[in-house]
Amino acid sequence: MIHRVAMLPQPPLLIPELAAGAADECAELREACLAAARRLTSASPDWVVIGAAAGAPEVPEHASGSFRGFGVDLGVSLSRVTAPETELPLPALVAGWLREQGGASSVRVHLVDPATPADQCEQFARAVGDHPAVLVLGDGSSRHGPRSPGGEDARAEGFDAGIRDALAKADTGALAALDPALAAELGAGGRAPWQVLAGLAADGDWTGDVLYSAAPFGVGYHVAVWERA
Repeated sequence: MIHRVAMLPQPPLLIPELAAGAADECAELREACLAAARRLTSASPDWVVIGAAAGAPEVPEHASGSFRGFGVDLGVSLSRVTAPETELPLPALVAGWLREQGGASSVRVHLVDPATPADQCEQFARAVGDHPAVLVLGDGSSRHGPRSPGGEDARAEGFDAGIRDALAKADTGALAALDPALAAELGAGGRAPWQVLAGLAADGDWTGDVLYSAAPFGVGYHVAVWERA
């Protein structure tokens, strides 16, 4: 049975070595993410992670990888077991870094393709099953403001306000009802993982706690923790 869920974004800027001159600007976001990770570890030292990557590649258990592709040769591991380094997608790298920072023993990463339809996200959730501690990684719209990575879109603010409210209320119905086409237009990579979450948590009563919600670099970042009531 799932006891606690943490929802976090996955920007490489979370990692101080990658943030460089933006490290101070990311401090509040990073602290919120680390607080959520520690709360997840207090539910279980072994996490299941839901993320999104094109093609939904399989991530081996106990794998190790590096942020070398993002400019810094910083190694991370998905468990305390030493394993040869392999190429890992960003969600797995961030999950490995969070595991180390949050004091967890292991993370098992399940990836869904970002374009997965909503009904297939629910099927994906059933295949993942129940685990005490679940980490869901995903960003909101990348179209906040004129300097945003995706270019400004006036709908971005309302979209991410809806995500923030759904996470605060632990509203699985609102997450399940997200429009995949709109999310894609707004560059919201977290849509599919959030809809997997909606399937995983649909049968429980939850309390939600939003630790952070903002778009400091033109991308919506939300940090929240759900606990079974």
